[in-house]
Amino acid sequence: MPNRLAHETSPYLLQHADNPVDWWPWSAEAFEEARRTGRPVLLSVGYSSCHWCHVMAHESFEDEATAAYLNEHFVSVKVDREERPDVDAVYMEAVQAATGQGGWPMTVFLTPDAEPFYFGTYFPPEPRHGMASFRQVLEGVSGAWAERRDEVAEVAGKITRDLAEREMNFGDSSVPGEEDLAGALLGLTREYDATRGGFGGAPKFPPSMVIEFLLRHHARTGSEGALQMAVDTGERMARGGLYDQLGGGFARYSVDRDWVVPHFEKMLYDNALLCRVYAHLWRSTGSDLARRVALETADFLVRELRTGEGGFASALDADSDDGTGRHVEGAYYVWTPAELREVLGDADAELAARYYGVTEEGTFEEGASVLQLPQQEGVVDAEKVASLRERLLAARAERPAPGRDDKVVAAWNGLAVAALAETGAYFDRPDLVEAAIGAADLLVRLHMDDHARLARTSKDGRAGSNAGVLEDYADVAEGFLALASVTGEGVWLEFAGFLLDHVLAQFTDAESGALYDTAADAEQLIRRPQDPTDNATPSGWSAAAGALLSYAAQTGAEPHRAAAERALGVVKALGPRAPRFIGWGLAVAEALLDGPREVAVVGASGDPAATALRRTALLGTAPGAVVAFGVPESDELPLLAGRPLVDGRPAAYVCRHFVCDAPTTDPEELRATLISPNA
Repeated sequence: MPNRLAHETSPYLLQHADNPVDWWPWSAEAFEEARRTGRPVLLSVGYSSCHWCHVMAHESFEDEATAAYLNEHFVSVKVDREERPDVDAVYMEAVQAATGQGGWPMTVFLTPDAEPFYFGTYFPPEPRHGMASFRQVLEGVSGAWAERRDEVAEVAGKITRDLAEREMNFGDSSVPGEEDLAGALLGLTREYDATRGGFGGAPKFPPSMVIEFLLRHHARTGSEGALQMAVDTGERMARGGLYDQLGGGFARYSVDRDWVVPHFEKMLYDNALLCRVYAHLWRSTGSDLARRVALETADFLVRELRTGEGGFASALDADSDDGTGRHVEGAYYVWTPAELREVLGDADAELAARYYGVTEEGTFEEGASVLQLPQQEGVVDAEKVASLRERLLAARAERPAPGRDDKVVAAWNGLAVAALAETGAYFDRPDLVEAAIGAADLLVRLHMDDHARLARTSKDGRAGSNAGVLEDYADVAEGFLALASVTGEGVWLEFAGFLLDHVLAQFTDAESGALYDTAADAEQLIRRPQDPTDNATPSGWSAAAGALLSYAAQTGAEPHRAAAERALGVVKALGPRAPRFIGWGLAVAEALLDGPREVAVVGASGDPAATALRRTALLGTAPGAVVAFGVPESDELPLLAGRPLVDGRPAAYVCRHFVCDAPTTDPEELRATLISPNA
């Protein structure tokens, strides 16, 4: 019989709706039940494409005996970290403070007042590797709660007070300057893996936001070292197993330093960020590889993740049926030489094995290999390779597909809108721009209410009940701003302004300019979460700084620019110390130092001369440049005001730091003005 999760919109919660555990969603009613019955709360946090979340669910939450014990002694609350990043952040901070590490599944025991007192992540069904079994943990916690409740309450109170007192020093409010960004570049150089690309050791995550900083730094300063790190890392990731060589798109991370074996889940946010950064790599270098990867990743997003309502689903699972009924990580993606022969025949299988690096011993498990693109000796027949790829892709499509988390997350859809809009514009793919508009329409229609407040998620055309957090407002605004530049439609700029006004009113500390992850009027947790570091996605803080800066450049809105500058004080503090974890903040700081430039192109839509100027403007590499396009004296976008044609011809106007160049009708002249004078 289904439990209380049966009515939720989260695919992750719905995966647990038939558990024998009497799950509650995160709610005031759950904690009221804990108070009424005098039981502690088991908080279990995960997400739908998390491998070890599935393992623990199968071992423990589907087990009748474990469920019976939980139901008798605890109020069990299940949370999707992607729906409630605020709940996840607050308790993950507690887990990391207590244990020195974190991860998912996250298992936390709370008092009925939501104060944490015991922590962990995955617990096995039997004791192993020095870990207590889940049942032993449950019995130990239950015993302590029954026999030493005052002591437990004291511990919980102390942990909660300690969390509340952990003041973050975000530096002063001054903006980062040349020295700070040079210091960040030096720090990245020290951590750079010159042999394999990327930063640090295993596991290796795709550093999309750091690459964006490196490209912008090169554009502004001419630093060849910055460009080389960006180019080499992009190539190594794209040639490795992290990238799906058949279907396009990137896995979450590589378990090794060489980008060979990925953790196979594919996340919307990674692919949106990487699609955009490879498009920018192409814009900076003209690389055919970067162009191909940007377009293949965009096509993957539209083909595999677009929902029936026009938004983009959150993730594809790492695990899938291996054909025997077992759910195995990577089963959908890996190949043995025998499987290649079965699909391609002996001669073509030999060529495919050589081209994709498939070996008899395998690069993954049980003799299977993850497809890669090793450096080839000699010339490769492009038509032959295309044929191999098509046949393998068709054969793979017959395999049981990984599960898809169909929940639409506002923030990640904002990232996808920006990526698809720009990629479509750069490569003359209006279908990709249309896909971006479709997702943006869904965000406006379903996620935004009449007061421009955002719902965090939706599923199957139904908005979830959880309020948007800072990253939702900032990333959706970022997507709308990209659409405004690409389409010339002022409505997207207007919607971005509505969202950013909420950022100023609800998420910003009026005195310090610091940003919070939740709105002032959001549900009060034991601590108001606040994290400026960029991890898998831009932090809400960095994303807000970037969107505020772009909006100010498009509109001249001084409060928005001032807020962006105040928010960037954190980059001054963290950039030189931890550059890998403030990549988007550093990229925004590059835009601030460069202006950012404001480019207005006036001319009739469809006029070849106007189109050439517009394309040149969009392909300019000046960090964070904003573009407005429209007919003369249009009131569609503020940058077009007072911009006439020049001698009856389409023209481009470029301004920065309150100074404007003479208008030009020549695309080559425009291109030259969009290259930094320092480069």
